[in-house]
Amino acid sequence: MPADAGPAPASTVVIFGAYGDLTKRLLMPALHNLAREGLLPDDFAILGVDRVEADEPGFREHLTKAAGEIAEAGGAPLDQDSWNWLCGRIGYLSGDFADPATFERVGALLAEREKAHGQSNAVFYLAVAARFFGPIAEQLGTAGLLAEGERSFRRLVVEKPFGSDLASAKALNARILKVLEERQMFRIDHFLGKETVQNVMALRFGNGIFEPIWNREFIDHVQITAAETVTVETRGHFYDATGALRDMVPNHMFQLLAMVAMEPPNSFGADPVRSEKAKVIEAIERPDPHLAAAMAVRAQYAPGQIQGRSVPAYRQEADVAPDSRTESYVALRYTIDNWRWSGVPFFVRTGKALAARRTEIAIQFKKAPGSLFRSLTDGLDPNMLVIHVQPDEGISMRFAAKVPGRRVRLSEVRMDFRYSDYFRAEPSTGYETLIYDCLVGDATLFQRADNIEAGWAAVQPVLDAWTSGRQEIHHYFAGTDGPTAADELIGRDGFSWLPIGRDRL
Repeated sequence: MPADAGPAPASTVVIFGAYGDLTKRLLMPALHNLAREGLLPDDFAILGVDRVEADEPGFREHLTKAAGEIAEAGGAPLDQDSWNWLCGRIGYLSGDFADPATFERVGALLAEREKAHGQSNAVFYLAVAARFFGPIAEQLGTAGLLAEGERSFRRLVVEKPFGSDLASAKALNARILKVLEERQMFRIDHFLGKETVQNVMALRFGNGIFEPIWNREFIDHVQITAAETVTVETRGHFYDATGALRDMVPNHMFQLLAMVAMEPPNSFGADPVRSEKAKVIEAIERPDPHLAAAMAVRAQYAPGQIQGRSVPAYRQEADVAPDSRTESYVALRYTIDNWRWSGVPFFVRTGKALAARRTEIAIQFKKAPGSLFRSLTDGLDPNMLVIHVQPDEGISMRFAAKVPGRRVRLSEVRMDFRYSDYFRAEPSTGYETLIYDCLVGDATLFQRADNIEAGWAAVQPVLDAWTSGRQEIHHYFAGTDGPTAADELIGRDGFSWLPIGRDRL
């Protein structure tokens, strides 16, 4: 979001899947926050489209009830004036996503708005299951709803998962790009809406002390962690067909990796930034399936305790096959075959039912050379910089300092920067920046087709190894840091994971 952000252009956001969980839990709260900040234009409208039989008053009541429940559960308080303003601009259309008549009615409503307000800008947001992405895009194209005028835009926003492997991702890209241009396509990843993720580039490229040492000469290894305490809960049907690798790694985890490892872009424009991210993901080394099994650990949670509550085993969850081989946890070791990162391992781990909710990037530096302090530092951990993405956004650094006294003794110390200590942050879902950027046409934080396909290409050898049965399923107790096999994976390089269940460093 630019520093001089003003209201977005007049437009209509058409949400397919308007009665779904994503709409009420994240999209509408984000739009409410944008309205409260004055970033939505007066000539703004929302059109919900879903198969649920309802009218506009019923749809508005449904969203208002959900917003109240979110506020009562500890979410951002509802600003009644902003919500009323937003509700007055909400419409609803009931229809089947496979029926051309549904899209004809959407087109007629947009045409009415053009006559009334002199503009036909539209953003089509696919808050639907992945199987509908291609069909809805094709229906929009057939109905002529993706055609742009001289002064009007039409954009398509697609949620993850974007494909289930490299072949399906390529096929979906090809299918959608037949009916629109790449510049109209916004593949959304809500991780990239978080302030700390965006701050990775500010940290690296806005400070003279970091970029000179951000390379293989000074960095030993990098750890990227996305840990959740939640189980599969009611999503067993979806999750058992997907798993932690497909759900998190080609998108969320690789976007974090790209932010850390990318080369400086020529500018912070969309194409320069996305090109550098694509380059670094394309440079991830891809072993054949025989070697891929050794660079990955997959596991399922066993019964355990999480924050005082009992959790059943993954295979005992609703809608999960009793003999399932789907992973609820994955850890991987990658290397990047380019000049900056040659020989530096990148370790990635993500999973459910773990000891704490924590997303962070840890950069461990090499030990200082020479023998001056060697005897004093042998028991100390190397310097480390940790970027905390969630839940407590900030940056920590671990380094050695002299202990006060007559003798020279060194000890580890830590410096912490927390966003909440320095900046007053407005309530956020993580979607505000992304929705606003889509409305103004800034694609910097959205993935391009080549970026998506490069991510899937990097995990395809692991998927192939698992399909061929070369990888066993490990287990870990719910409420712990994960399987011992993951400790062994990182331990082969002489490193160890940062604890998940303990403090930041």
